[in-house]
Amino acid sequence: MERPVDEAWRPPRACDDYLSEFRHCGSFSNRFHHYYTYGTGPSCQQWEVDYRNCREWESHRLTKAKDALQKSERSRLAEQENFTPVWKLRKEPPSDWHRPLDQGNQQNT
Repeated sequence: MERPVDEAWRPPRACDDYLSEFRHCGSFSNRFHHYYTYGTGPSCQQWEVDYRNCREWESHRLTKAKDALQKSERSRLAEQENFTPVWKLRKEPPSDWHRPLDQGNQQNT
């Protein structure tokens, strides 16, 4: 059995959040949406593994569970960075942001 680690570290999410994500992932509506969007069913196994690791961390404080949760969250964040945003974010507002809109010149459709 592994040695317990310090108790100051906390999982990035509550364990119930992992369980909720797992249940949502396996729901009919989510499976239908995922199949419609991507052409395949969603893989929900990682949410279940994360839930088990979180519970293991809370009950036994094992280093193995902590490392697995950290690795999973890092890969989840790295996966999100692969998607490019639709719009470029502004660093500052437009120079004429304070001027009133030309509402009289617009045509109603």
